[in-house]
Amino acid sequence: MKNYLVLLLCVSQFSCQAQEKKKKEPLEIQKSEAQWKKELTPEQFEVLREKGTERPFSGKYVNTFEKGNYVCAACGNLLFNSDAKFHSDCGWPSYDKAIKGSVTYITDSSFGMSRTEVNCAKCGGHLGHVFDDGPTETGQRFCTNSVSVKFIPSKK
Repeated sequence: MKNYLVLLLCVSQFSCQAQEKKKKEPLEIQKSEAQWKKELTPEQFEVLREKGTERPFSGKYVNTFEKGNYVCAACGNLLFNSDAKFHSDCGWPSYDKAIKGSVTYITDSSFGMSRTEVNCAKCGGHLGHVFDDGPTETGQRFCTNSVSVKFIPSKK
């Protein structure tokens, strides 16, 4: 029995090490933090590069419901269509789905919580978090910092 436990521990250790060595796909846009700092406003840098959060109800797009698209403020990657936006009363712009392939998801266990962080798939910029409490048929609520996105209105 003792040998069995030792064997089981060894196998699980090697399995975990193998998983840790998996390489992430390289981002399409790679810049140094110094480059990002030059290109972004201090608020954008804090959110997009340092995973900060803007104050609730302070963002430019909390109550924007015009037709158009939302792109990453750092790299211009198309993230959300305005048809996915809804009023959520959470204090940040909310969407029920992202454009397919436009974002990546990372488990975030900071501050004693278990959440899913959402990043731009092109530059890795932090956008916000996604929760499974959305009111639409997707059941998702992408809680997104206004400073991490830019709204491009539809042409009339």
